[in-house]
Amino acid sequence: MTNKKTIIIFIVSFIIPLALAYMVLKLDLIPTKTVNTGEFLTQEIKLNSWTEINPKAWSIAYISPKQCNDICTKRRSEIKNVYLALGKNQGKVDLVLLGREKVVAIGFKNYIYNKEQLKQDALYLIDHMGLVVLTYPITNDEQANRMTNKGMIKDLKKLLNYARSS
Repeated sequence: MTNKKTIIIFIVSFIIPLALAYMVLKLDLIPTKTVNTGEFLTQEIKLNSWTEINPKAWSIAYISPKQCNDICTKRRSEIKNVYLALGKNQGKVDLVLLGREKVVAIGFKNYIYNKEQLKQDALYLIDHMGLVVLTYPITNDEQANRMTNKGMIKDLKKLLNYARSS
């Protein structure tokens, strides 16, 4: 009798979790809320030869034209402010300018990027292996950009806290 009881308990303990998982999937009860403020990319973008620039754990990247106008200069200073706001985590983050040609700017590393996969008006978080993970849209609204930058700082701090390599 105990042998039969053990088999029934084993089968029930296997079937109940499967039935619950099936119900969660079929009734669409999976939570959709995320804690990140940036948007994950819909397709994987990996930057070739990214390691040649000797990146740190994470990089904040901005696609910058060769000739920088007032808007571009303002965006670069906003990115530097985000970097300063990281405080003790600054040593784990790089600022990178992506462009078709080498762009020289103080405080930024350069990476030549010739593809059209990334949008011009956005900031990107890139890991140390060259995988573009999150994107943050940039608009002409200063208040919206300020909120985007705060969200990026929040996301970066979470990523750096949970990074195994740091």
